Amino acid sequence: MIDAVSIAKSVRDRQISAVDVTQSALERIAARNDELNCFTAVIAETALLDAARVDRDVACGKNPGLLAGVPFAVKNLFDIGGLTTLAGAKINAENPVAIQDATAVSRLKQAGAILVGALNMDEYAYGFVTENSHYGATRNPHDITRVAGGSSGGSAAAVSAGMVPLTLGSDTNGSIRVPAALCGVFGLKPTYGRLSRAGVALFSSSFDHIGPFARTVRDIATVFDVLQGPDERDPVCTKRPIVETRNLGSLDNGIRIAIASDYFTQKAAPEVLEAVQKVADALNVKDYVTIPEAHRARAAAFVITASEGANLHLDKLRQRPQDFDPATRDRFLAGALIPSDWYIQAQRFRKWYRDRVREVFQNVDVIIAPTTPISAPLIGQDTMILDGEEILVRPHLGLFTQPLSFIGLPVLSVPIQRPNALPLGVQLIAAPYNEALILRVAAVLESMGVVSVVEI
Repeated sequence: MIDAVSIAKSVRDRQISAVDVTQSALERIAARNDELNCFTAVIAETALLDAARVDRDVACGKNPGLLAGVPFAVKNLFDIGGLTTLAGAKINAENPVAIQDATAVSRLKQAGAILVGALNMDEYAYGFVTENSHYGATRNPHDITRVAGGSSGGSAAAVSAGMVPLTLGSDTNGSIRVPAALCGVFGLKPTYGRLSRAGVALFSSSFDHIGPFARTVRDIATVFDVLQGPDERDPVCTKRPIVETRNLGSLDNGIRIAIASDYFTQKAAPEVLEAVQKVADALNVKDYVTIPEAHRARAAAFVITASEGANLHLDKLRQRPQDFDPATRDRFLAGALIPSDWYIQAQRFRKWYRDRVREVFQNVDVIIAPTTPISAPLIGQDTMILDGEEILVRPHLGLFTQPLSFIGLPVLSVPIQRPNALPLGVQLIAAPYNEALILRVAAVLESMGVVSVVEI
């Protein structure tokens, strides 16, 4: 499948029409969605009308946008005008349709991209597997007996399977990075507050991010550029200047890169650590760095997200507990029982931890760490064995992502393909607002063939 930037150039140059590109995407979706269960809604008629509009703009000599004619889809917690925003929930299917698009959807459309549908996810974004009891499990395109990861599983799998070149997801504790790693695609969680979440059903407001999935670094950077900018509809969306990242350029020889040690080397399968070492060797990185108290950061993240999520859905938990996905319901009920002083203490620790990590970034620019502790587990698999200990799959797939989203750091999960084996992901981590730096590092790795997305 051609990357998004190349598609847009071909449409602008009249080498191919946006309608033909969109029709091809719809055909790929029709051919594979029954098997993979990525989409919960496909809006073919609207998509073809939007594509025809792009073609008319091209014919009239108008600028159709950076992403002219590029098909995309979004996790079904993004508002799409005319559709009901499910957020993976049976209860939400009873809600009225959205009256306008989420800001991120609108900005992609304004750039000429063509929305083709909404994608499956864990209920209320509370999970790492996209095994949804209402809408079914999304299957991993590399092995349909395995999970796609979550909670943005449909978003990652749709890109991995070549249905569309771009999707959007959300990330609270790892919900972009985990499925990106398990499905073998690029997934960006920007700095907290960098991209607008207006029109997105939130899980835990003080954690939630949105971000893109794609098959190339250039596509990730281009979508990030399109989505940047303040938004009055999202009070946490910062008014920082827009920094273009798509012109990636070369990597500064003075950049300081280190491997995350201690916590980020424990409870990981050997092949996961080998993937990190592969990236480190390619970049000639030999230094290690410790992110202090990462295990406590993860514990505090559990407390805060469970509390905030439970509070958001408390009325429905009381009135209609039987209509929740059982796995989501039980975790929300547990979150509702967390004492308020635990939540307050977790937030106090959060400030202390943010200050300590800021000190780490005084001496290093980019940190390398694994994305997940294992490759994609089987659908329905409850436990895994790491370091000789049997632990639960669902909560521990976010073992290495939670301590980073806890303080809103920008992170890109890059795909490591392995011959005759499932893909893995490696996180590239930077200080807040340094997305351009991790994208440049990723572009170097991509040019060397160390990270890539394979055709399936």
